[in-house]
Amino acid sequence: MLVLHMATYYRKIERDLISWSKLENRKPLILNGARQVGKTYVLNKFAKENFRTVHYLNFESDIKLLSLFQGGLEPKKIIDGIRLHRNIEIDVEHDILFFDEIQACPLALTSLKYFCEKMPSLAICAAGSLLGVRLSKEPFPVGKVHELNMFPLDFSEFLLAIGEVVAADLLSSKDGGPLTVAAHATLWELWRLYLVVGGLPEVIQEFSKSKDSLLKALTDARQKQILLINEYLKDMAKHAGQANALHLERIFRNIPAQLAKVQEDSVKRFRFTGVVPGISQYLRLASAFDWLEGSGLIYKIPIIDSAQVPLRQHVKESIFKAYIFDTGILGALGDIPIKTLLDFEYGTYKGYVAENFALQALKASGVGTVYGWSEGTAEVEFIVQDFVGPVPIEVKSGSVRQAKSLTQFVRRYKPEKAFIFGATLSREDGVVRRRPLYLTGLQLGE
Repeated sequence: MLVLHMATYYRKIERDLISWSKLENRKPLILNGARQVGKTYVLNKFAKENFRTVHYLNFESDIKLLSLFQGGLEPKKIIDGIRLHRNIEIDVEHDILFFDEIQACPLALTSLKYFCEKMPSLAICAAGSLLGVRLSKEPFPVGKVHELNMFPLDFSEFLLAIGEVVAADLLSSKDGGPLTVAAHATLWELWRLYLVVGGLPEVIQEFSKSKDSLLKALTDARQKQILLINEYLKDMAKHAGQANALHLERIFRNIPAQLAKVQEDSVKRFRFTGVVPGISQYLRLASAFDWLEGSGLIYKIPIIDSAQVPLRQHVKESIFKAYIFDTGILGALGDIPIKTLLDFEYGTYKGYVAENFALQALKASGVGTVYGWSEGTAEVEFIVQDFVGPVPIEVKSGSVRQAKSLTQFVRRYKPEKAFIFGATLSREDGVVRRRPLYLTGLQLGE
């Protein structure tokens, strides 16, 4: 029986935060990520567990804080102002300052440069809307901050959050050999839940409230996703203005429709015609795509026509695939029925949902830049580059045995390893390694 609880939950990024806190030459930290991925929660949790006192400053809820940065950015003056404003003591050797919603105070973002240079002993972490930070008119403290990227909960974090500890252990174990048929069946069933719920903490929390009815839990999760989508749209209007926000919304809503136009289980390049009336060229939409990608709400995956390294040299800016940052939001945005997702039997839907999940898992695993590959009639969904060269990754939504495009890639470029993520149990076939879809991103280094 599914055990649901979300009182506390573990995020893998906590390990990176602890490593940052112990750096000898520690710079102020900025935690990047889309809204609602849990940045505030994880920073608060980490700070309370690793520092004597946490001084939490929210620039949206306490607008008086803004004036503390308007008289100059000298760190000592700012700290003295905070002390007076909050009537607190701040130990610069043992405490931590947490600047939340930092986009609401652009000068606070700039001040991180001076804290790095003049008060390096004070630990500072910051989080906020990526759209707001990128659009700030104040200079970004390049080279003076430590940046980490945060994503929605991945599948293993999701399992821990809903209390499926044994399943999470099975997923992460690399020493116990291949999964049994029974273990695979259990993980596959839980993975289908993840396709509906996704990895946003508020959605998982909503899902976790209705322990007695799975249908109600999933319906409540979908309703929360719709509310969050509306919040994202409001964010666009707030930072872009009404006219530009219409372009952003049209692109954002169009991505599921374009993903659904799969052929042979493979997503095609994004087409610009018909997205925004009267615009059919990428250049006129480039800034809107940059906004959405910068906000963390979408991923742009360049399609390259050669896998000769370096891969970046084969990128053409206007040729790419576009995906949604969270599989749960994808389902809500595309209005895919919950039962359809749970059954995982839905024609063309199956291919692109599986592919979107795989990309989300790859991003969460920290692989860096991901490419798509199309050369002649051959296509491979994703290419990542490790220290030995390009690694091709094919995504199969079912138990399809044929992988003609991957075979062509292996013959042409002779990679040391290649992956097919699908519905089958793990097995080896020369350099090709077949793995269940739910393991995407977890075993690329093996």
